[in-house]
Amino acid sequence: MANPFPGMNPYLESRRYWNDFHTSLMTYIRNALQEQIRPRYVARLEERVYAEESQREIQPDVVVLRTKERASGGTTLLEAPYDPPQVLHVEEELHTEAYVQVLDREQGLRLVTVIEMLIPTNKEPNTKGRELYLRKQAEILKSDVHLVEMDLLSGGEYTLAPPRSRVMERFGNQWHYLMSISRVDDPHNFWLYPRTVRERLPVIPIPLAVGDGFARLDMQALINQCYEDGAYEATIDYREPPPPPPFSAEDLAWMDELLKAHRLR
Repeated sequence: MANPFPGMNPYLESRRYWNDFHTSLMTYIRNALQEQIRPRYVARLEERVYAEESQREIQPDVVVLRTKERASGGTTLLEAPYDPPQVLHVEEELHTEAYVQVLDREQGLRLVTVIEMLIPTNKEPNTKGRELYLRKQAEILKSDVHLVEMDLLSGGEYTLAPPRSRVMERFGNQWHYLMSISRVDDPHNFWLYPRTVRERLPVIPIPLAVGDGFARLDMQALINQCYEDGAYEATIDYREPPPPPPFSAEDLAWMDELLKAHRLR
């Protein structure tokens, strides 16, 4: 079954599907580039892995006090009662971020372009995922490497390289998804592609070495391919609202009509 949405499918933003969708899309991006950029360049799928602390509080419902008997079999003693604690269970959850690199074979596999697609922890405040992403972003922006960033998550903190204030000044908040391209030969101008959930995703240029032009990625075609190959329609319940954050009442009404037209509601 084809993707019922004309652009990004917001149901794929659920953590139930995101890891699979993210890895698949980055793989398709690499494959789509490979056909265009050989033989001079190669595209490589890379991963960064980090542990993020996850925690939850456990509130005891009942405190049970055990009685003990003296060895002599005499008086029983009740353990000293204490106030029930708040138990903090701490675990580390491994996160994997896939990204694509474009390498120049004529320059000894010199790194030319990095393509990043945000994951939820990149957009969550006070997380290792966000800290590491912003640090890597800053390093690339100071280097001689192009940076292509894709934010296909409608929620979370603003994270892309262009200053948020300037983006809001130019486009307001009339977008759900945003793609940004920073080029080493034009570092003060970001190429932006804002889109709402109702709009088709763009065909974007992927810069190669300075003076060598661009490859192209049809993001809508790639996402549609992900949707079909991932068989997401078999498990997504479109009778439910899309995952948070909530869309506007107007967007939800539009989604309702769209999904009813596809007989998914």
